[in-house]
Parts: sequence; structure tokens; C-alpha cells
Amino acid sequence: MRAGERLKELRNRLTITTREVEEHSRKISEAESNEEFYISNAWLTQIENKQCTPSIYKLFSLSVIYRAKFTDLLALYKVDLEKISKYQMTTALQQTHLANLEVYDKERAISFPVRFDPGFQLGETNLLSRMVEVWGEVPIGLLQHLDFRHCMYGYIGMDDHMLFPLLRPGTFVQIDGRHKKVQRLPYRTEFERPIYFVELRTGYACSWCEVQGNQLTLLPHPLSGCSIRQFNFPTDAEIVGRVTALAMRLVNPPGSSRDESPRLTRQS
Repeated sequence: MRAGERLKELRNRLTITTREVEEHSRKISEAESNEEFYISNAWLTQIENKQCTPSIYKLFSLSVIYRAKFTDLLALYKVDLEKISKYQMTTALQQTHLANLEVYDKERAISFPVRFDPGFQLGETNLLSRMVEVWGEVPIGLLQHLDFRHCMYGYIGMDDHMLFPLLRPGTFVQIDGRHKKVQRLPYRTEFERPIYFVELRTGYACSWCEVQGNQLTLLPHPLSGCSIRQFNFPTDAEIVGRVTALAMRLVNPPGSSRDESPRLTRQS
């Protein structure tokens, strides 16, 4: 069924005329002070009978009038907002940056950089630390039980080797924004040492950190080949938060003939 036919079906199901749609859309247009929201009787008839694509403004008005999800109307025209995160992960940027998890429809599964272990149970919090597969789909209902209120997400750019090989370029990290103070905690191994996501004037960085007075020092992994970086703190550098989880490939990147199944590890 064509998109126009589907829109006509939605209108007929509500038993409203094209004239009524026109009147309702006029009210929306006036409220928004934007003529683009207005849908004339002639335009609606044309869109229902021909293969025409409405603007986002008119699609918004139809979403309101037809009591339909805006995302569902976009899908009629082959636009799936849930694919945004999927394509963001396949268009890797060279610089380290913050990333967003957008939820457009709570009833659907979305692409997200984790697929929980089949034995994962919401009631057993200790299982959150288990190894899981990444780059899969997760039901929105499950994601709602995670602490997204306090967490942000970051992506280690393909040119960022600061903590290589501990964190490889292309790593996806979870950041707890409640922990902005660099802590000098005792640690036995490099895996226990706190990692911080840092906002700089020219971008972002992810590394071990030390603060002495008004100087913030970003410490690279000894095997990375990168140099120590120092910034005036907090004028030229700001702690976004502590890295609490990460999704990282443990094998060669796409294109390699070897197994490419990634895994997720979590810091305590």
C-alpha cells in the first residue's frame, strides 16, 4: 500500500473529511505562526491520490490530527529514525566525542551497542557485570531499567590512541557524570585505575588523569606511544565524568578475515 493510500485509510478510519483536516491544520499553523503546517483540501487530496512526499511540517500536522505516531508516518516514506544510531556507528569519526542514545519509540527495539547475555535478569543486579555481545538490539523496556539519568556515552575516535591497547580506537564508553572529581584511589592493576572522559577546548579526550593545583594531566598508556598532555584546570579542561563501562572490539576491525565478534567489559 502506498503511503498516500495509508494516510487516506487513517483519515477514513477516523471518519473525518479533507475539509476538517484543513481546518484543524489551520489552527496548528496559526498556533505555530508557520504556514508550512497548513494542509489545504486540494493538497491532501493530491497527497492521497498521488506519490507525493509531504514536508515534515505537514507530516507533523497529520500526526496530530490522525492521532498517529510521527515516527510511524515517517516510516510510510521509508524513514526509520531508529536507524540513526546504527548509521552513526558505521560512520566512525576520527575524533573522540560524546554520543547520544535517542529513543524515538518505547515500544520498539532499537540498535544499541550492547546485546545482553541470554542469562541476564533484571532482578539480579550482579549479572550486569557479565560479558555481553555488542552492536545488537535491545528492547526499550529493558533500557528503561538502566541508569541513563546519570550516564552519558562517548566514542573514542579512530585517531585517539591515548589508552591503547587498553582502550582501542573505536571504543564506545559509558560515562557516569556524577563522578567529576579525579580520585587518587589505590589500584593494583591498570584495569582498576579510574578512566575519565574530559572535555577540552578543541574536543574531547579519554584517559587516566591527575590533578595538581590548577593543572590537569592526561596520562597515556605506557604502550600507546602518546605523550602526556597538560591543561589549565578547569579553564581549559573539564571532567565530563568517569568511564564505567565500555564496548570494544578485541579483534581486527571490519574487513578482516578473522572473527570480529566484539565484547563489552565493565569497570567496578
